[in-house]
Formats: sequence, C-alpha cells, structure tokens
Amino acid sequence: MNLNRRQFAAGLTVTGIGGSLMLAGCVSTPAVPAGPAPKLYYLGQAKVFEMDAETGAVTTLVDHSPTDGSRPTGVNDGIAVNPATGQIFWTNMGKAAERDGYIMRCERDGSGVVTIVPPGGTFTPKQLKIDEVNGKLYWADREGMAIQRCNLDGSHLETIVTTGNATTDKGDEARWCVGMAVDPVKGHVYWTQKGGDNAGQGVIRRIDMAMPRSSTPSNRRDMVTLFSRLPEPIDIDLDLKTRTLYWTDRGDNTVSRAPLDPPATFDPATRLDRQVLVSGLKEAIGVSLDLPRARMAYTSLGGEVGVAKLDGTGARLLASGGGMLTGICWA
Repeated sequence: MNLNRRQFAAGLTVTGIGGSLMLAGCVSTPAVPAGPAPKLYYLGQAKVFEMDAETGAVTTLVDHSPTDGSRPTGVNDGIAVNPATGQIFWTNMGKAAERDGYIMRCERDGSGVVTIVPPGGTFTPKQLKIDEVNGKLYWADREGMAIQRCNLDGSHLETIVTTGNATTDKGDEARWCVGMAVDPVKGHVYWTQKGGDNAGQGVIRRIDMAMPRSSTPSNRRDMVTLFSRLPEPIDIDLDLKTRTLYWTDRGDNTVSRAPLDPPATFDPATRLDRQVLVSGLKEAIGVSLDLPRARMAYTSLGGEVGVAKLDGTGARLLASGGGMLTGICWA
C-alpha cells in the first residue's frame, strides 16, 4: 500500500457492490463440507482481526495501535495462517522510504506475539503466503523490488527474484512487487508488479521455486509474464484444481480471474480472458479463496470486507467503514 497515493474519503459510496457485478460464467456449487466453516483473518493498520463470516462477529486478536492516539509508524499488509498449528503470520511494511519492514507471528488466539524477521530483513513486505509442503514463508517486497522466502521460524532468509535495484531504481513503481502466491505442486511462484496509480503498467509473473542453473535473482531465465498492461494489480490467490488465477486491481477497483495456463502463443499485453467478477471497491487490496465452499473474500483500503461466490455473484459486504484494511485469508 502506498500511503500517500490517494485521499481516502470516509463519505465514499459503494457503487458496484451487487449492482455493478459483471458475471463471468457459472460455477457449480459443491456440497458444503462437513466440519466448522473457516474464519476470516484480516489486517488493519496496526491490528489483526478474526471474523466469523457467517455472523459477521469480529474479534481483535492483536492491537499495536499507539496508546497516545498517534498514528502507527508502520502498516500491516499480508497475512497467512498455518493450518497445521493455527499460528498467524503477518507482514508490516514499516516506513515506506526506509528498509525497516518485518514479519510477525502469534498463536491462534493472538497471544505469544513474536518478530520472526526483524526490521530491515526486508524492505516493505506485502502479501504473504505459506508453502505448507516445504515449510516456507513467501512474500513480495515492494520497495525492495523482490520476492523473498524463509523458514517458518524466520531462519534461512533468501531472495529468489529481484525486479530492480532498490537504490538506483528507487521510486519506479513498475518494478514494485506487491501480491504473490505459490503452487508447491508444480513448483511455481506468482506475483504482481503494480505500476503507477492506474497507469496500465501492471504485470503478473511466474517463476520456478527452484533457481535454474546459471540464473541469479536479478537474471531469472525461467520468468514468464502472464499479464501486462493491467491497470494496477495488487493481491492474488490461486485455484489450483481449476488452474485459475484471481486478483484484485486497484486501478479499476475490481476482483478478476483468468486461466493460469494460457495458450503457448499468447501475448500478455493483449489477453482477452480476464473476467471481472466484482467491481466498485474502495481501493481494492486483499483477496482470498475458500475453495471448498466456492467463495472468496476481499478487502479494501476504504474499510470493506466483502464476500462473493467464485463467479462474483452474491457479493455482499460483511463490514465497512472500519478504517484502513489490507490483507485477508481464510483459515
């Protein structure tokens, strides 16, 4: 999130939630899985929230707001929950102009908050994902212009791709890495580079988890650009069963989807298979899929938490007007 990119007016109205949905085909609704429904975990500027998506009840698990009423110096952004342990991981971007970003972890009830990647271990970390298969955390680093990963305890921190030099390319938003997701089965990492505000510079790219021989983070020979000239793509999530990519775009304030595997001769700048599912968000940012229940959740910097079916139908707000919100996930 770019704190000075736009003014967020509390009086903005929601246009397009429900009324301006663009339907993109139909998805059959599977039987509701047995067992308890997952909860939503999402972030405020200095808070970690848990929400019951069925009732809308919200619990604040972590609150790092300054006690003197001043504005927090950093901003929480990406969140992920380890399903094996219930531990919650999240990124904090720190100050945008300084390399002081960090990653934290707590228990499922919000207790035991610890810092696992200390300030400066990353520049401005954004969306965060867990690779359960290999026991790794992955995240996008915006001003660091990189994708990074580490073990779940913060050890073995490494940079697997860089899209620019944080010093010489400073301020080049076309190089900023923002959203990311992983496919451990095929061994792929996906990420977005947002570009300037609604500048049509946005790209979505993919690399292998394993570094190819003779490659370096700044010279990945396996890099594939899936989309280019997008308005301003932010967070992403994957449906690996149907091989579908979902993402938010802050340029046109939408949630979209498209095939993960376009034809071999595709042109990333002229793809016509993007389907806009939800529109009219107030500065779109987070997106997360609940595949067993064929639904998704999304957030906006304007304080919205919304849910919809995977095809965008049935969109409704669970919360609004609660202040700046960022990353979200189901668990």
